[in-house]
Amino acid sequence: MPPPAPNRPPTGVPNPIMDYHYDPIPLPDRQRLGAQESLSRARAYYDFIRQRHTVRDFTDEPVDRAVIEACLRAAGTAPSGANHQPWHFACVSEPSIKRQIRLAAEQEEQEFYAGKGGQEWLGDLKKMGTDARKPFLETAPWLIAIFAERYGFDAQGNKRKNYYVPESVGIATGFLINALHQAGLATLTHTPNPMKFLNRILGRPANERPCILLVVGHPAQGAMIPRAATIKKPLEEIASFLE
Repeated sequence: MPPPAPNRPPTGVPNPIMDYHYDPIPLPDRQRLGAQESLSRARAYYDFIRQRHTVRDFTDEPVDRAVIEACLRAAGTAPSGANHQPWHFACVSEPSIKRQIRLAAEQEEQEFYAGKGGQEWLGDLKKMGTDARKPFLETAPWLIAIFAERYGFDAQGNKRKNYYVPESVGIATGFLINALHQAGLATLTHTPNPMKFLNRILGRPANERPCILLVVGHPAQGAMIPRAATIKKPLEEIASFLE
C-alpha cells in the first residue's frame, strides 16, 4: 500500500498554477477553417466518436505507460475555474493494489444491489446487465482514479478555494476518455458509492474527493455491450436552436 499523501504541499514551494499574474500573450494556435472544411471535420469527428463504447470485458494485455501519460497530458489541457486545474489522476497497474480496489468496490456494490440503490435505479440497471461483481477492476491493465480537488494551497501552505470543481473535473474526464479512444483503448466509467476507500488505498489527501474510477484497456475478443447502450437520443431531443 502506498504511504499516505500529505494534506498540503511543503510551505515555501510556489505553485505555478495558482500563483501567477495576468500576463496576456497572443493566441498561439489560432486556426480558421472554411465552412466546408469545418463541416467535414465535425462530421468526421462524430463518425469517430460514435464508435466509442463502454465495455466491461477487458483483456489483460499490457498498455504502455507512455500511452497513458500522453492521454493524461491531453486531459490536463481542459479548461477549469480560474485555471486552478482541480484534478488528480491516480493511475494503477500494480496487481495487488487493483485487488484491494476490487474488493473494496465490490463490498460497496453488494450493498447497493442489495437494495441501497433503490428499486427504480436497480430496475434501470437491469437493462444494462450489471451486478455487484467487478472482475474488470483486476483484469484491465490500468485503473485511473479521478479525484476532484475541493481546495488547494498557496505557496505558504494556506488553504485556497477552487472554483467550479465538478464542472472542471467533468470536462477533463471527457478529454481523457476521448484521448484514450483516440489511442485505440476502451474505457469504463465505474462509480461505486461511496468511494472514500480510494483515498485510503491510494494514499490521497483529505482535500481530494474521488469521483470516477476509469477502467482502461483493450476490449476482450468476445466483449459484449447492451443493445440499449447503442440507442442515443436524436439531436432534436438534446439540443435547441434560437436563431
